[in-house]
Amino acid sequence: MSARPHLPASLQVFERGWLSANNVLLFDGDEATLIDSGYVSHADQTVKLVRAALDGRSLGRLINTHSHSDHIGGNASVQRAFGCSITVPEGMARAVEEWDEEALLLSVGAQAGERFRHDATLAAGARFVAGELEWQAVAAPGHDMDALAYYNPDRRILISGDALWRDGFGILFAEVMGQGDALGEARRTLEAIGRLAVDAVIPGHGAPFAEFDDALERAFARLRAFEDDGARMARNAIRACITFKLLEVRSMALVELPRHLDETPLYRTANARFLGLDADALAAWLVKELERAGVARREHGMLVAS
Repeated sequence: MSARPHLPASLQVFERGWLSANNVLLFDGDEATLIDSGYVSHADQTVKLVRAALDGRSLGRLINTHSHSDHIGGNASVQRAFGCSITVPEGMARAVEEWDEEALLLSVGAQAGERFRHDATLAAGARFVAGELEWQAVAAPGHDMDALAYYNPDRRILISGDALWRDGFGILFAEVMGQGDALGEARRTLEAIGRLAVDAVIPGHGAPFAEFDDALERAFARLRAFEDDGARMARNAIRACITFKLLEVRSMALVELPRHLDETPLYRTANARFLGLDADALAAWLVKELERAGVARREHGMLVAS
């Protein structure tokens, strides 16, 4: 059971379901800053949550931790609703500017997003004030090679994005796709944030937690398992991304699943590099895995989210 950390009154966390990243709203007098905006299909919900919490105050900035669809999907809607500026990690700026759906992993993972414009960038080492606290941008590559985490040393708070969760970290896409040393980068990221003094972690998914050392130990254990067995890493990526897709669409025709797995670059590449199954065998394994985990069930020829 995770202990809920004590967070300052100037900071409010919206813990979302796994389709949308958590949102962090930080207040400075009559103005606020939002970190991450959730998935595009939840954009209206994000706007309503933020509007209610603002209670008449203005939203000045939206800052992203990284470029994945469940963190940037509501950016355009939030900017339209509140007229805020958008700040992104420096490394993702070009992909956003050109709306490169491959670099943003939208086309790669069969995910959706609405194009938005960014107004500023943050580089590792940069500092900014939000929620009456000064935050340091910390490089956090691995899950996303351009990701940033945000750290406040005074209150010992880490907004970790998907670099560290209570029980692991986000998919190592570059490693699965054969596009970079995400395993090595994730290890270096965990080592770097492990040197920080942290009493509270606000992850991209799941509840804020206080057990920083225990979470790091779990993350390193998962990383070692992936380093020892690339197939395990690939299976984790396929299972997690299909679960994400089911959260969005709620059901998929079982007969269409092999074709979807074969046509989606992430699944096709992960399977070819690590598993070597034909599409039907991959689909059969996946359905059993999702049923075993209790996240989906077979019903009238459909795979249905539980």
